[in-house]
Amino acid sequence: MKRAIFFFPAFFFLVLSFSAQAAEGDWNLLSEGEKELLSGVLQKWEIWVPARQKDGTAPLMTYEELYQGLNEDEVRFLDRVRAIDPRKSFDFQGEYLGAPEPGIPFVKIEGQTMQKNGETVILDPQYLTADVYEAYLRMNEAMRKDLGVGLLIESGYRSHAYQLYTFLFYTPKHGYALAETGQWVAIPGYSEHGAPRRQALDFINEKGINGEDRVEDFEELPEYAWLVKNAARFGFELSYPRSQKGITFEPWHWRYNPSSETVQKAA
Repeated sequence: MKRAIFFFPAFFFLVLSFSAQAAEGDWNLLSEGEKELLSGVLQKWEIWVPARQKDGTAPLMTYEELYQGLNEDEVRFLDRVRAIDPRKSFDFQGEYLGAPEPGIPFVKIEGQTMQKNGETVILDPQYLTADVYEAYLRMNEAMRKDLGVGLLIESGYRSHAYQLYTFLFYTPKHGYALAETGQWVAIPGYSEHGAPRRQALDFINEKGINGEDRVEDFEELPEYAWLVKNAARFGFELSYPRSQKGITFEPWHWRYNPSSETVQKAA
């Protein structure tokens, strides 16, 4: 690489220009070289991230932890992804939510179980602030009283570092297209999972249905119909309805936003 830079300064200039454009959000489909970079990063993460997910510390990971063991090219690649503005490149209609206040306390949610393929599955631990968790418990109790079943929290709070991991983990599943991935997983800073003041919860039902493979699987659940009718009474609203432009309909993705107009009308 150094030799190419020395003998072909014009080419090096083009590379710099491309990188500058990428940082501004014009980057989408990964090149073959970038696919290899991402593959190498994911292989390194596979060594330790699953253990962090299992012990419940993954949602709180820092960038320093996420970047450990990566080489310079891999670090630059991650930094470029973090620099993307999805409002420009992905037609994302949300807003920049920023990072939570340092030291904000979370409740660790452990021991959630579901039945899937005839087996009992224990969900990875999740985190919510106390007010959001208490609102969820009240809502779930009411749902269980009406339906005889409740919903589990498959994903709650995610640090910006864990959000970056999540985005890149799903990128190969969307043909290495950053824009398409961004329709399903937000760039760090734009995800409600990382914004406790408007905290997102991804629900999964007690039989393991979350809509990941087929959105309609969750949309057709009686639990979802109950949420549509009743969630606002408990401070929750659907984040991404079918009418939302710039992001895929996610019937499992609800946010705690007690001050919103929708919630206030239901109060």
